[in-house]
Amino acid sequence: MDAQPFQLPIFLDLSAVFLMALTGVIEAIRREFDIIGLCVLALATGVGGALIRDGVFLHSGVPAVLSDDRYLMVVAAAAVIGLAFGTRAVLSERLIAWVDAAALGAYAVVGVEKSLGLGLGFAPAVLVGVVNACGGGVLRDLFTGERPMVFKPGQFYAFAALIGCLVYIPLRLHTAAPPLLAALAAIVVTFGLRVLAITRNWTTAPVRERGLLSTKGRKHKKHR
Repeated sequence: MDAQPFQLPIFLDLSAVFLMALTGVIEAIRREFDIIGLCVLALATGVGGALIRDGVFLHSGVPAVLSDDRYLMVVAAAAVIGLAFGTRAVLSERLIAWVDAAALGAYAVVGVEKSLGLGLGFAPAVLVGVVNACGGGVLRDLFTGERPMVFKPGQFYAFAALIGCLVYIPLRLHTAAPPLLAALAAIVVTFGLRVLAITRNWTTAPVRERGLLSTKGRKHKKHR
């Protein structure tokens, strides 16, 4: 299942880094971190998924976030913008979820495309895509002393990233759709599923319960 070489537009990757870093900034403000803590959390959240992808799974040389200054520049921009406007939204968990949703699909697609470009198969590419999408959020939760949201029952998060990856690969490999169009379609599907999960409170359920998915409202509001 070899994919024709294709380089996703850099703006997709940079946009995902910026949005993820912004969620880290907002969370740091909510928790009253100092400026160093805020910058560290923004960096870990923004580029954590990419560092895990390149350093742990793909071993493709120096990680992109270290070889291209633009990644660190967009993290810095997220910190500045978050400091300027984030204090107005420090109590809004939903805002973080919506910003996160906008980044989730882009990061998933970038992870899948880089995996396909290195010749990985379907399942490994999906794994890398989901890890790429969720890795920054996991680091954000760990750095703030929370159990990572992807391990807890809640509104679709990792599940939405998984669906995005499963949409992208068939479009990319088995249709005549331009790669960029396939990427945008997967991003829209991921974002749409996340938004529906947030607005309709679609949730996963603990495995000890009879069903693994639920469309009924639950008391917790964490996102999975």
